[in-house]
Amino acid sequence: MPPDASKTRAGLLDAAARAFARDGVFSASLIDITRQAGQRNRAALRYHFGSRDGVLCAVIDRHAAFLAQREGELLEVAENESGLEPVIEALVRPAAELADSGWRGRCCLLIIAELTGEDMAQYSAELQEVLARTGGNDVFALLTERTGHLTDELRTERFSLMVMFILRAIADRARLLERRTRSGRPQLESEPFVANLVAMAAAAMAAPAR
Repeated sequence: MPPDASKTRAGLLDAAARAFARDGVFSASLIDITRQAGQRNRAALRYHFGSRDGVLCAVIDRHAAFLAQREGELLEVAENESGLEPVIEALVRPAAELADSGWRGRCCLLIIAELTGEDMAQYSAELQEVLARTGGNDVFALLTERTGHLTDELRTERFSLMVMFILRAIADRARLLERRTRSGRPQLESEPFVANLVAMAAAAMAAPAR
């Protein structure tokens, strides 16, 4: 890819990440994204990515390998330990590390959180594939083994809510820490925050079925 095209593509991805996280994945204006990227050609985004799904997938795909790799490493540990907390840590810790990497990581977390809250079947095959590459399926499979008290329907509901809660909590904390305003509530240090979030999510998954 020519240097200018690579720079244009990166600028569009950055503008799209901000817009999708701020305005919503399906509400953000593609024209506004193009403007924010400093492109006068209104067709620049479609030229480089083809569609809304195309640029959305590219935004997520920048971080997919990292999330999947860290999840895999932590799941290896979880498989040799009992209980729900080691499994859920395989979701929480990679997301926390991504949030600490900067604003791009935080935007990605908010985007994935929004997408997780909807029916995956409605998404294009391309989008479903890139979401699968971020991980989560293996965590869900191990949680299924350890939450036999739940019906499949209730387990899926709790897992979806848990993922949204985790990703938003991590992204919001990172944003507050970046601002470092006196008006914000005090924040736990990184390790206590991760441990507390894991414990809360584990308790939610372990709660009796009603």
